[in-house]
Amino acid sequence: MNGAKICGVDEAGRGPIAGPVAAAAVILPADFPVELLDDSKLLSPAQRDEAAAMIRERSVCWALGWASHVEIDRLNILQATLRAMARAVGALAVRPDRLLVDGLYCPDCGIPAEAVVKGDATVPQIMAASILAKTARDAWMVEYARTEPAYRYEKHKGYPTAEHRALVLALGPSAIQRRTFRISAP
Repeated sequence: MNGAKICGVDEAGRGPIAGPVAAAAVILPADFPVELLDDSKLLSPAQRDEAAAMIRERSVCWALGWASHVEIDRLNILQATLRAMARAVGALAVRPDRLLVDGLYCPDCGIPAEAVVKGDATVPQIMAASILAKTARDAWMVEYARTEPAYRYEKHKGYPTAEHRALVLALGPSAIQRRTFRISAP
């Protein structure tokens, strides 16, 4: 696939009990400094931010796609994630020749696609997408925390931490709570 435009696709936000799921699609140039990349969960926030800035600056193109908490509840998390991925791919300024998608399933985008289990730890294009999705979703949750500060979204980003579950049980669900996700006592 010499010269082929390979696009990495990944998501962030499947595990939280609040907020949207974000997906990113990234086409990297051949000379991208891949040593900056890793599974987004293994990078520190500062490393993720540095890598995200480099990806946005140096990639051939990149795009984000989102699915809201309402869509997650209506469709289910897998279908909402695939929808967010398709939106990211559809928003690219350059049409890729092939998609490499983290996980077991690929969105239907009319482009040849391959699911790569643990691709966010092995495939540079998917690592880049993972980093952009994670940093974008985290930034969204930090910004949203200003709307409902009592839920402390800037801290746990909507993941089901003991603190988050205790806050939901004490205060009731926030406006962005995923209503179909079970919340148990910490």
